[in-house]
Amino acid sequence: MTKSESLIYLINSLTKAEKKSISISIINSTSNFEKLYYIIIKNKNITADIVKKEYETICEGTSFETSVIYLNKYLLNSILDLRKYQDPNFLLFDNISKARILFEKSLYKDCFKLLKKTKKIALEQQNHYAFLISSRLELDYLLSLNYPEIDENTLLRKQFKLNESLLIIQKSNQLSSLLELLKHRMIYIGNTRTELQKNKLNDLVMSEMSIINSFTKENVEIDKLHQLFQANYLIDVGDFKSAERSFYELNTLMEKNKHLWSDPPIYYLFTVEGILDTLRGLKNYEGMAYFVEQLKKLHGSHQYFNLRIQCNIFLYELCPLIDKGNFVSSYDKMKLSAKDLLKNENLLSLSQNAELKLHISLIYFGLREFKKAQNILNKIIFASKDYTQLPLYRTIRLVNLMILYEIKDFEFIKYESRTLSREIQIAKKSYNIEREVIKFVNKQNLPYLNSKRLKLWSEKEEKFKLISEDIYEQQTLKYFNFLIWIESKIKRVKLSDLLSEKL
Repeated sequence: MTKSESLIYLINSLTKAEKKSISISIINSTSNFEKLYYIIIKNKNITADIVKKEYETICEGTSFETSVIYLNKYLLNSILDLRKYQDPNFLLFDNISKARILFEKSLYKDCFKLLKKTKKIALEQQNHYAFLISSRLELDYLLSLNYPEIDENTLLRKQFKLNESLLIIQKSNQLSSLLELLKHRMIYIGNTRTELQKNKLNDLVMSEMSIINSFTKENVEIDKLHQLFQANYLIDVGDFKSAERSFYELNTLMEKNKHLWSDPPIYYLFTVEGILDTLRGLKNYEGMAYFVEQLKKLHGSHQYFNLRIQCNIFLYELCPLIDKGNFVSSYDKMKLSAKDLLKNENLLSLSQNAELKLHISLIYFGLREFKKAQNILNKIIFASKDYTQLPLYRTIRLVNLMILYEIKDFEFIKYESRTLSREIQIAKKSYNIEREVIKFVNKQNLPYLNSKRLKLWSEKEEKFKLISEDIYEQQTLKYFNFLIWIESKIKRVKLSDLLSEKL
């Protein structure tokens, strides 16, 4: 993505409040960057080339690249100024920067007053990183001034509190590292099968328990990481009911500590999104329904945040219907809920936008409206190259191959298959599902006789079963069961019926 493309994306993602604040601040400006801003904001579908052409017409003889860089900095600073009054985390680090300036200007009393206030808010918010930095600054400044009016006991208390925060940060980091290792093994190794895998997993569990038992103080971040570790471990060993209970306990913990939430409560949303994604992979629709209801209670002061919630609710209420092959009900839900999302898709992240388009395309695919399904996917495939970096992108390409197969565009299938295979080789990471889909769509003609089709299916059935049970392959299968689509084509069975039967 070029700097001008990044700028267009940034402006299109601005909320109403951000646009209002920026418009007020530059309303009387006659600078070139202000003209550039209005060129972009008047047309959210504008391209970088058109922006440059219009700019050079209006601001003849000036540098387009310089205005892009300046406007980008100006917008980021404006957004940051707004966030300081909405999110205490932004305010804390802003205060720390101001305290540095005050000390440099020899305004020592104001500096220490601001650091004291910052430390108090940091402890209330359990932001130990901000507390650590502000405490360290305070001690350094006191040392440079030869400890004015500070007795030894006061100094020791300050050091003790700082060390307490250091310990919490250390424990949090250790727990995060163990959780990251556990998740990595779940993705690349799968469920525990051998004695060696079990011993390695037990080592992680023992380390995690050792950290938890050595820390007696109550801390929300450490409790949250503990519950996440427990839930993922229980999933790995196949105890799904206990894992679900851990997720409920985690949600209760977060709900009890609403005073620690930022505005908007983005970190709580991240936690619920992670839980929903895990439950979706397990096809635990009951658990998903519970957490979707938690999302419905959530509301923030930012348009982009509320739209993100709305998109999550839509997707997680939709995916059980698609998994069950209920494409008619999926279409009804789409008509009811997706209009506002598509209208404001510029406020969604790239990954959410891609997932939204993928699911809408799958609805049309299930209804056999293949051209509509293709048109929706093309908005991702032929859009910004940034989409190609998403893990979901290759799944989108597989769905596109299915569509091309259904409309019998075999020439384009050959081209797409070669391109996708080349990308898989470059990435050095592939799924068996991808190979199966590519292999299948390149077979233009299936046997006509049922006996030969049944023989073909018998050759694939056991292989497909092993793929379906592989947790690594399930990263792709959670979006759509491509193997069932291949089975439906071989058996000449309606896709929706087979999906319903299999589930």
